[in-house]
Amino acid sequence: MTTAPSSGFNLAQWWKRSRKTILPPLFGIGGFLLFWQLSASLGLTKLSGPLSLWTEERTRDLLLYPFFDRGGLDKGLFWHTLSSLSRVALGYTLAAVVGIGVGIAVGLNQALNRAFDPLFQFLRMVAPLAWVPIALVMFQQNQPAAIFVIFITSIWPILINTAEGVRQIPQDYRNVALVLQMSKKRFFTKILIPSALPYIFTGLRISIGLAWLAIIAAEIVMPGTPGIGFFIWDANQNGYVSDIVLGVIWIGAIGLILDRLMAWLQTRIATGR
Repeated sequence: MTTAPSSGFNLAQWWKRSRKTILPPLFGIGGFLLFWQLSASLGLTKLSGPLSLWTEERTRDLLLYPFFDRGGLDKGLFWHTLSSLSRVALGYTLAAVVGIGVGIAVGLNQALNRAFDPLFQFLRMVAPLAWVPIALVMFQQNQPAAIFVIFITSIWPILINTAEGVRQIPQDYRNVALVLQMSKKRFFTKILIPSALPYIFTGLRISIGLAWLAIIAAEIVMPGTPGIGFFIWDANQNGYVSDIVLGVIWIGAIGLILDRLMAWLQTRIATGR
């Protein structure tokens, strides 16, 4: 009697298949952390080493108990992160909607492109921190000002890449649409969006990183409200160096997760298409 091969998870096969993907990043990160710790231990830098995240009682408690909430601003990292992500979600969603819409219009109309491209290129060079006082003057309220900073920082890659994707639609596709007398709606859904989608997602993926980077600048305008930006600012005011290091690592980790989620979404949509 022959036994049917098991269809369950095989750890050995998975490791053999995945080790070339997993090991290089682990060695790279491990080497960087080792160099950082040695530099701190030998006094080459005054910045706390990565081990301080565990040896410092305050920072260790932040790692072990991210969900605590003692009221006011005395909250764990989870609640600070949730506050920041909610602002990023609002600013980024608004940037995606406006950026894709304006990008399509500019990509389809050469006159609009010639008129507004210099303005877009000019505005995208302005640093997030420079928008903070302008946002405060415009809105007079912290929350909309913070969302505006995220929006104005993250919109440009979406807009510019969408416009470029529309301009790169092959002329043959346009000719087919003319021959078949496609309606504008059908041209939009069957030709324009599928053809420009890789460019759109490139812009979206770049912008999610910029939106998350802008959170520090955005939350500077919101003193006294929870958020990762406030967490780092407060740690700096109180001289908690290891907390600042933790905040920077936390921001990097969340940013990496957001980027990977966007890449996964792009793959899923491209496969479905």
